[in-house]
Amino acid sequence: MPQLQFTLTGDYVELHNLLKLMGLADSGGSAKARVAMGDVTVDGKVELRKTCKIRAGQVVMLDGQKIRVRAPD
Repeated sequence: MPQLQFTLTGDYVELHNLLKLMGLADSGGSAKARVAMGDVTVDGKVELRKTCKIRAGQVVMLDGQKIRVRAPD
């Protein structure tokens, strides 16, 4: 599966919002549930905080799909 890219518009994006914005969750509630179940990793470690701040350079994975987060241009 190809790697997805997400470009920040500010300093960070909350984890559940990133999953929703990238289309990996149907809704914010669904994204929060996936995080709470331990299905999401950030930089290779399971992340259970739904509002974890994801910053440029971090890599998020869900269901084998990798999202690389970039700084704004």
